[in-house]
Amino acid sequence: MTRRLPCPPAPGPLEAYAARFDDLFSTLAQRRGFREYLTGLLLPRNRNKTLTCLAGTEPVVGAQHPSVQRLQFFLSESAWDHERVNARRVELLLADPATAPHPGGVLVIDDSGDRKDGKATAHIGRQWLGRLGKTDNGIVTVTTCWADENLYYPLHAVPYSPAHHFPKGKSDPGFRTKLQIAAELARTAKAAGVAFRAVAADCAYGDQDSFRRQLDSAGLPFVMALKPSHGTWAYGKDAYTPVDAAHALTWTDPEHPGDWTAVERTFRDGHTETWWAADARLGWWGPDGNVRLIVATTDPATDLPRPGGPREADSPEPAAGLHEVVRIYGIRHWIEQSYKQVKGELGWADFQVRSDTAIRRHQTLVTCAFSFCWDTWFTQPPDPEPIVAPAAPPAATPAEPAERGPKQTPPAPTSKLATGNSRRPGLARPLDDPPTLLASLEQRTPATRTPSPDQRRRSRPPT
Repeated sequence: MTRRLPCPPAPGPLEAYAARFDDLFSTLAQRRGFREYLTGLLLPRNRNKTLTCLAGTEPVVGAQHPSVQRLQFFLSESAWDHERVNARRVELLLADPATAPHPGGVLVIDDSGDRKDGKATAHIGRQWLGRLGKTDNGIVTVTTCWADENLYYPLHAVPYSPAHHFPKGKSDPGFRTKLQIAAELARTAKAAGVAFRAVAADCAYGDQDSFRRQLDSAGLPFVMALKPSHGTWAYGKDAYTPVDAAHALTWTDPEHPGDWTAVERTFRDGHTETWWAADARLGWWGPDGNVRLIVATTDPATDLPRPGGPREADSPEPAAGLHEVVRIYGIRHWIEQSYKQVKGELGWADFQVRSDTAIRRHQTLVTCAFSFCWDTWFTQPPDPEPIVAPAAPPAATPAEPAERGPKQTPPAPTSKLATGNSRRPGLARPLDDPPTLLASLEQRTPATRTPSPDQRRRSRPPT
């Protein structure tokens, strides 16, 4: 067996993180490609993170540059398993005490679409793209994310293929709906050892009876939103929608809330809000039924039993009060923050490849870059105590005016990466305070500042 050739190290702390994946790559070119791809994703850029951008070359005209072609081959043709890479990434998150999931966390399920041109790319089709809020040509990926009040990271992702990609359409054995993919990802997270209190999802999943049944059969508790207009069969004047169920509850004023319970929520920035929540009855949903209907600002429905209810003794999951249900669904919104970072900062949708394998590999590498940010955030050394020189005694009478000219500034520290807040407001950790390489990476691969072809409203041909 030949000895492995040493790989050129990645800059800064990225090398220690990338080295944990080396045994999953069989060749030096693969190990080098993994480091170069992550480096390009983590660098700040003023244009989309396409292959030419990741390699630091000019768009379009630099597509044939050897560094770009190496990344293209690594992404599309090289023989490595993206599922094993993602499994290793999840294992590292679970093994680190700072990021290990705990039973109080939430498994968030969602899907996100991005616009793409053409018809030859895998998974592409005319479908609803939530990011744009309309139906358009693009690719939709179903994702899972683990989150609690202070931490969040992506777990698994599977692109959805519209029916026209299959010979028999929706009746084809290989076709899977988004609901089926989401249920499978939830089971995958559980099998991987990810601990969570419940599965959370918005009304696109909560309105689907079949999806709730799949989670229930897998033994996964859930808290999901319903559309206020979600209708159920009812007798005469009985409640027909969640809005009707809410109106049937007793309420006078905050001093006499009747059926409602005040829920105090504390947000990440420290401010608090008082919400009102109550168990409602709607059709076969009720406080003691198999599925509870909790009326709050987001109208979540849950299968978790209520404290003191008849289902508490037989339920495999601890009972959840109104405060707990509202807390679980409130954590769901962290996935939207995650999308901002993987898409806006790390180039989730900036790939220029057509095959299913290449698309999934790109998405896996983006999630690796995201997880590296948390890894660096928690492992960076504390700021050293500043050394204060003793003050010189004041001179009685200065002999001459103070020296003019620019003052000398101390050199940048080399033991820590660039500090300071991100220029883009509204992003939470770990990309606010850049342990994301910034200074050390820019020295290795200077960023180009060529305007994006998308900004010039010209299509970019695939490389």
